Amino acid sequence: MEKTICELFAGVGGFRLGFDKAESGWKTVWFSQWEPGAKTQWANQCYVQHFGNSEDMNGEIHTCEDISTVDKKTIPNHTLLVGGFPCQDYSVAQSLSSSKGIEGKKGVLWWQIRDTIEVKRPAFCIFENVDRLLKSPASQRGRDFGIILSCLNELGYSVEWRVVNAAEYGAAQRRRRVFIFAYRNDTEYANEMKEYDGVVLINEDGFMAKAFPIEPVDKCFEGELVSDLLEMTNKFSFDFKSGGVMRNGKIYTNNVVPVQEEPILLGDILQSNVDESFYITTEKMSKWTYLKGAKKINRVSKTGHEYIFSEGPIAFPDSWDKPGRTMLTSESTLNRSTHIVSDPGTGRLRTLTPIEAERLQGFDDDWTNSGMPNRMRFFCMGNALVVPMITRMTKVLDDIIDSEQ
Repeated sequence: MEKTICELFAGVGGFRLGFDKAESGWKTVWFSQWEPGAKTQWANQCYVQHFGNSEDMNGEIHTCEDISTVDKKTIPNHTLLVGGFPCQDYSVAQSLSSSKGIEGKKGVLWWQIRDTIEVKRPAFCIFENVDRLLKSPASQRGRDFGIILSCLNELGYSVEWRVVNAAEYGAAQRRRRVFIFAYRNDTEYANEMKEYDGVVLINEDGFMAKAFPIEPVDKCFEGELVSDLLEMTNKFSFDFKSGGVMRNGKIYTNNVVPVQEEPILLGDILQSNVDESFYITTEKMSKWTYLKGAKKINRVSKTGHEYIFSEGPIAFPDSWDKPGRTMLTSESTLNRSTHIVSDPGTGRLRTLTPIEAERLQGFDDDWTNSGMPNRMRFFCMGNALVVPMITRMTKVLDDIIDSEQ
């Protein structure tokens, strides 16, 4: 089986870089990256600078366009579909114009993934999302992830998922994300996996267990999907755990404990004697101290209810002897979540540099140094995934592909 990839919502190329670092012959045949409302498509430009552009089956370039306008039939055939897509409301609505009686909410990118799978039928898929996907929406916990699983089940795929804290598997950032691995039920791999029950798959023989080893679990919580997506929207809820399997509409899940590896520490990725623009000025020090400190604030809700908003202190500066915290798109701005470090050379407090942000995510130094302003470099890294986690999964997938006809 060919090692070909289609990458949706590609960002600055984290998935592709992760596969390239495995050095096992994967080829990306098409990608798509488009930021709605952005005058300059910085992420797409960065991706193209590193990897070049992609043509569709008609020899045309549509990689920097709204994916909903792309005819999925023109996307080249591929073995693996990958992408990191936003956590949104995945519910469906009735539609008289829809041949299936339902339609996904407008602008929700999951449905573009679903449509691509339906048309191109890749043997395998790997997706990444924030871990709250498993619990959303708060009013009907698990519904959104259940809809995704139900779509994949309807299309003839089985699924494994795992919430991964990258630092627990040797990375420099305590970033928790859910990875979703789907495989078509007519593959050799699917036939092999039929021999194992949910506990065995989660513990040792499944895709995620091999990529991200865990301490054994002794049981699974079980559930069942509803075949009708409209009914899923209105009634379905389920307590999805951090690891799990879905096949033939059956759910097997449990919380898992990683076999932890030594992480990269924040101190290991820091530069010394950086440019003066990154240091905290005397004028802003009091604001930073306030944002990072504990506080209790009297507030009034929209309904007139008075309450006290409280939050605990956050490390100021961030400790060198721990991995970095989760990096957000607001990194480097005057914000509570921004990392503040003591510069190894000067001892003065400062924000991270763009290169340090790239190192937190496992990218090469100056990966985003493609003409984009520093603010956008931080934004792109806040949106990115941790590259070494992709490389780990690539190595497992290599063995699977080698066994396919």
